[in-house]
Parts: sequence; C-alpha cells; structure tokens
Amino acid sequence: MKNIILLKFCCCFFVAACQIPEKTEPEILKKEASIEKADSLPLGVERLIEAYPGHFVSFKNNEIIWKDGTKMPYDDFKKDKTFSQLINEADLEDQLLSMPYPKGKNVPAPKQKSDPGRVRFEPFFKKMYGASADEVRKNLTTIVWLPKTLNIKLQVTTVNDIHLKLQNISSRLDTMPHLHKYVKNPGGTFNWRNIAGTNRLSMHSFGMTIDVNVEFSDYWRWAIKAEEDDGSRVIEYKNRIPMELVAIFEEQGFIWGGKWYHFDTMHFEYRPELLID
Repeated sequence: MKNIILLKFCCCFFVAACQIPEKTEPEILKKEASIEKADSLPLGVERLIEAYPGHFVSFKNNEIIWKDGTKMPYDDFKKDKTFSQLINEADLEDQLLSMPYPKGKNVPAPKQKSDPGRVRFEPFFKKMYGASADEVRKNLTTIVWLPKTLNIKLQVTTVNDIHLKLQNISSRLDTMPHLHKYVKNPGGTFNWRNIAGTNRLSMHSFGMTIDVNVEFSDYWRWAIKAEEDDGSRVIEYKNRIPMELVAIFEEQGFIWGGKWYHFDTMHFEYRPELLID
C-alpha cells in the first residue's frame, strides 16, 4: 500500500513539474533588464537605457552589455580631461555627462569650450549603426523630405526608427511655409567620411544626421578660416536658423550644432541621450 501511495505522489510531482511553463528568451532578457534597472546605475547609463530602449540588457563591472552580448567599457577613469582630450579621446561616460546640452528655445550663445554633442565615443556609434559604410547601408532607407512642397529624396537609417522620426519632422514642416527656405536644398544625410581636418568619423557616416539648407548655414571653420578645434580660439558666434525649427527637431530626439561653441548651424543629429532631463 505504501508503495502505491509513493508511486502516486511521484507521478503527481512529475506532472506538476512538466506543467511549469518554460521561460522564453525575451522573458529572460526582460527579467535581467528589470533587475539591472532596480540596481543602482550610473546616471549616464540610466540615460543611455532610456534613450535607446531595446539595445542593452545589463551593466556590470563598468561595462554596458548589449543585447547580442557585446561588452563595451563605460568609464576609462581618466579624470580632468582637457577640451582636446574630450573631443579626441572620449569614453562613453564623457559622451553622456561631460557637456550638458541646453534643450529649448531660450538659451544663450554657447560659451568657449562648450560643445555638447561633439564629445563622442566612436565605438558606440559604430556598434549602433554599423562599423563600415557597407554595414550602415544595410539599414538605410529612402524618405521623401517635405513631399507636398519640396519632394526631395533622402537616405537615412532605420535604426532607432530615425527614418520615421525624420518623416514626422518632414510632415510637420510641410505645413509651415515660413520655415521652408531653411530646409530646402538640404546639405545631406548619409555620407561615410571623416570630419574635416580630423581623423574622427562624421556623424553623417551613420545615416542619423541631416544638414538643412546650406544657404542659411554658419560654420565655425568658415568664420575663422582655421582648422584647429582645441577650444583656444575666440570665435564670433553666428546663426540664421530660427529656434522654432530647432525645437521641432529636438522634440524628435535631434540635437542642433548651433548650440556648440564650434557651431555648425545647419547640422542636426539624433542624440536623444542628451535631451533627457
């Protein structure tokens, strides 16, 4: 009799065990992500996770862990970097926290050595959008810029739905004729190249940037006719782009080069991590 009862108990336990649903990979990733968010995270990492949802699963031992398992260092622990070092030797923490971006319309002209957004950790963007021109091209699509009025075709990346965000901006601008002169004949989107006078890749290389009408653009190199960007030169600030247009781009996650001391007023790039309060 005891053997019969024991056999029934074992059978019931086996059936119950078999009925436990197996966790799928997305559920496991979701749990890991929630655990990491519950822990104490550096401010920059919190902003990164919020700005680029779905790309990261955890942060451990000073490393951002991407969804595919790639590990990327966050802090190189080199403090008190000079302006030149921030521009040329930034880590991910520098990119996120070294120069706060002044969001909004009512902001003063940028102060010397204040270039919020020009501090970039290049491996981050190569991982996000593609490490070569061919890799970036795999994610490109064509949008129509102001289809009702200008009908210009532009190539932009689909990563982070940037093509949809730019199309949203385009649709809104289509109904605002007083701004059309600033956005017609755009200076370009995707173009794998280095920034003039440097060995650093232009953000245009990743298809997440747009230059609006060059005719209304001001650029620091044109203003002083020089190459160096060590922050030591006095540059007279110039701008002809209306802040109304800047605000429309910022609402979709794009920062504006007109808020840099080394200004580039036709330039907008997708950097939502710098727009989080």
